[in-house]
Amino acid sequence: MADEKITYDIFPNGQGFYANCDGHHIGEITFVRVGGNKIIIDHTRVSEKYRNGQIGLNLVRCAADFARKKNCKVIPMCPFATAMFSRYPEFDDVRFLHTR
Repeated sequence: MADEKITYDIFPNGQGFYANCDGHHIGEITFVRVGGNKIIIDHTRVSEKYRNGQIGLNLVRCAADFARKKNCKVIPMCPFATAMFSRYPEFDDVRFLHTR
C-alpha cells in the first residue's frame, strides 16, 4: 500500500469526494449543503484493506478544504467525521459549533 498512488476527486454533483487507487474506488465522503453557509458530513467509508491509514482522515480534510473555499461551516454527523473533528484541531476553523 505504501507505493500506491491515492487520489481524491470531487463528485460530479459537488457533494462529496472519492478516494481512488490505481483506478479503483477505495473510499468516499458525502455531504449536503444546508442553506448557503453550512455543510453536513453524513457519510464516510473506506474499503477495509485501506482502513487504519490516512484515507479517511484525508477525505475529511477534502471536505474541510471544500468548506473553507466555499466559506462554509461544517457539521460532522457521521461517526468517523465527528471523531476526526474532535481529535484534530486543524478542523476548528470550519466546525459549526466548537466543543473544545
